[in-house]
Amino acid sequence: MKLFGHESASAAWNAALSGERMHHAWLLAGKAGLGKMHFALAAARELVGADPAMSDHPDIMVLTYGPKDDKEDRKRADGKAFELARSIRIDQVRTMQRRLTTRPSLGERRAVIIDPADDMERNAANALLKSLEEPPRGTVFLLVSHRPARLLPTIRSRCRMLRFPSLGDAEIEAILVDRAPSTGADERRAAVRAAGGSPGAALAFIDQDLGPLSELMGQIVREGDPTFVLRGRLATAIGNRPDRERLRAMLDLARGTLATELDDCPRDRLPARIDAHQALVRLTGEMPTYNYDPGLLVMEVGTLLARAGAASERADA
Repeated sequence: MKLFGHESASAAWNAALSGERMHHAWLLAGKAGLGKMHFALAAARELVGADPAMSDHPDIMVLTYGPKDDKEDRKRADGKAFELARSIRIDQVRTMQRRLTTRPSLGERRAVIIDPADDMERNAANALLKSLEEPPRGTVFLLVSHRPARLLPTIRSRCRMLRFPSLGDAEIEAILVDRAPSTGADERRAAVRAAGGSPGAALAFIDQDLGPLSELMGQIVREGDPTFVLRGRLATAIGNRPDRERLRAMLDLARGTLATELDDCPRDRLPARIDAHQALVRLTGEMPTYNYDPGLLVMEVGTLLARAGAASERADA
């Protein structure tokens, strides 16, 4: 199996697949948007020997965000759009474990993918640990993780790590040329700068038209925003009812903006920018489980950027 930009991970997996003993649990670690889930699905299909013509395979189980509640579950059953939960719950793990008491349907191997493993509830993580401690014969677990430090140490210790490093600008631009060929050169360069090494973030930049947000964020960092005018424009640019994906993209873009602006940052402003970046990392980690008001979240991001910017920004803004 090959994955653009992650040849070392592919080589490690292929070597294990052709070896005499296959490790039962793998941790696919790296920032969001690097293609880890794509890798996991391709690896699982290789593991179980899936027919290329078969879209779904009974021996590949995927645990990810389910419906938020019973009402949203009924919407899903009716084929309607439904709201996702903010975590992977223990009942999902228990259902998976019940299936593991039977033999694989079509062969000798079975794969379980958890994406993202970081967002398992505590009880779900503890339940999964029991399966990792006593793995059923022929079962391989693939845990996709954007923030491995959030996982239980006992889970990490039972997994073989596959690291997915950030990609270089040239690699990301090549992906954009292939995946978004109609994008103009200026927008493509802006997407590469904002991506922070993540092709998924670069594609989201283009798909969600984040160019205006990027320009405003850069201006806030460079100039501050003592009159709150730029923060108002930022709120307008994000939209009245942004969905979770757009809010996540906004947070990724804000972190990338601070990282980009660090190159020309005056020495006396470095501590403020580092503090703002840490706060944005915290908000990004909390967003899947905290019920943030979108409008207030946008203003908080704008305020963090402003505090990291010009010294004229009030400390109590």
